Amino acid sequence: MIGALGVVFGDIGTSPIYTLQTVFAPGGPHPVRVSTENVFGVVSLVFWSVLIVVTVTYVLLAMRADHDGEGGIMALITLVLRWAGRRGRRRAVMLAGLGIFGASLFFGDSMITPAISVLSAVEGLVVVEPALSDLVVPATAVIIVVLFLVQRRGTAAVARVFGPVMIVWFAAIGACGVAGIADHPQILEALSPTYALGFLVGHFGTAFFALATVVLAVTGAEALYADMGHFGRRSITRAWVLMVFPALVLSYLGQGALILDTSATVSSPFFLLVPVWGRLPMVLLATVATVIASQAVITGAYSVAEQAARLGYLPRLRVTHTSATRVGQIYVPWINWLLMVSVLTLVFAFRSSTALAYAYGLAVTGTITITTLLFFYVARGRWSVPRWLVALGAAPLLLVDLLFLAANLTKLLDGAWLPLLIGGTVFAVMSTWQRGHEIVTAERTRREGSLREFVDRMRGDGSSPLRVPGTAVFLNRGKQTVPLAMRTNVEYNHVRHEHVVIVTVQTEPVPRVPADQRLIVDDLGHNDGITHICVRFGYREPPDLSAALSALAPSATEGGAQLDEATYFLSKIELERGDAPTMASWRKRLFIATSAIAADDTEHFALPRDRTVVMSSRVEI
Repeated sequence: MIGALGVVFGDIGTSPIYTLQTVFAPGGPHPVRVSTENVFGVVSLVFWSVLIVVTVTYVLLAMRADHDGEGGIMALITLVLRWAGRRGRRRAVMLAGLGIFGASLFFGDSMITPAISVLSAVEGLVVVEPALSDLVVPATAVIIVVLFLVQRRGTAAVARVFGPVMIVWFAAIGACGVAGIADHPQILEALSPTYALGFLVGHFGTAFFALATVVLAVTGAEALYADMGHFGRRSITRAWVLMVFPALVLSYLGQGALILDTSATVSSPFFLLVPVWGRLPMVLLATVATVIASQAVITGAYSVAEQAARLGYLPRLRVTHTSATRVGQIYVPWINWLLMVSVLTLVFAFRSSTALAYAYGLAVTGTITITTLLFFYVARGRWSVPRWLVALGAAPLLLVDLLFLAANLTKLLDGAWLPLLIGGTVFAVMSTWQRGHEIVTAERTRREGSLREFVDRMRGDGSSPLRVPGTAVFLNRGKQTVPLAMRTNVEYNHVRHEHVVIVTVQTEPVPRVPADQRLIVDDLGHNDGITHICVRFGYREPPDLSAALSALAPSATEGGAQLDEATYFLSKIELERGDAPTMASWRKRLFIATSAIAADDTEHFALPRDRTVVMSSRVEI
């Protein structure tokens, strides 16, 4: 629970810093006028939004849909493909495409959250000392750079530092909220849904536009789900119910009470709720808390990217597992540096949290709406929930989500275009890679051909290739097809090694695989010196292939292969733009460019570079 507090809840836990401030900000495109009725209505809307979207949609429902312990929208896509694929490819493709766009929006959220969160906290310096306003942007940039530099230490290490800080944070904002409520206890009436409904019905024009900023209270909800693989559903649920949710409610109620007392406090109700003597310490604490807020979406982005690569929507990225006990705790260097550059760009471009606020909401509401829709589809297919019950649960939740989404679409010209631009770009990359990968895999499978038939033909053909001394190891995806490098050696060089080992690497959902279960040997049914070996690694183990194979006794292979002196052959695909109408020309260029970020196989499998041969095959797309 402490670890989850230190990583998962930073984003939603720091929303009170800027939510009510943005709703009532006089400089916004649709500010809400401060009045008793409006304050009660807005605070009630905030409370019920958090309750419905976070507690019901995510904590009680969505987090029950996991894929091997992993959460997030990519896990939902996996479940949708597994069930919908049996009912029709077209439906599966449509739903998966919708989910991929939701995941793309989440990447936008992962870029905007660190920028707006850290900016909003550092802006508290201006409340303490207005002369420090020029330091806000440089200080924010330094904090963000440091945050991304420490990511390589792993989620668990970060959580151990951040967890106790977040306990202090939630205790502090809850205590300040109680102080505000004590001055105006009538604000507790805002917990009644009648105020939220009355505000929506009686002042729909004002309330509808206010929803675009009220949604800031639920930012970070998707991070709870995406980070489930890091800490588990039970820890996240308990931390939310026992500490996070109560502290958030107290803070919003306290700020509402303060605004009722003095309307001028709308400029920064969160910091002005704190006693004068405690404002500077609160600014420092808020700064640390917003750094933690950034951590929630950063780790979520790692999980989404790794799951996307597994599903074939991104190339295989270099992934470092940072925990010996939890498969989901990972660090993805390429995603880390991409996010850092993107976040710094947003900080220097927008320069204030208010300017970023309207860009923030659309990414959040889009992802939430798609998650809700996919969850109920999975609930119908995976758990056979009756249609009437699915409709009864989905209708009110989707109505709330669509109201938020519609309200944020009205802010397109005020910054909401940004997450759409980011989401559209990421969607184009992921959908293009998925389609290009299908084309290349189909062509590669066609060229490889059946391994059994290939071996039989070599045995029965009078012009069999010349055998040369030594052991050759060919990496391949399985034992059904021929490694391209091996086929090239035989058909073009007319040689094969005396001992041939075809290796498939398999990652198991356990931290470590025992040594006696590491290797599975198959002689493929012939005494011809060709052997298939499946090498199994745990998710926490570095896939050191040469070390694993050197532990195999020569007698376990046909003819006594010397694996500790073997030459490794890799089959590399060289992509080239062709004239075939497989994809649009710009998508072909994008696919080829994206392939450049794929992890290097020689480094990934720790192969000896002086004994590794890369044999390329050109494929047109």
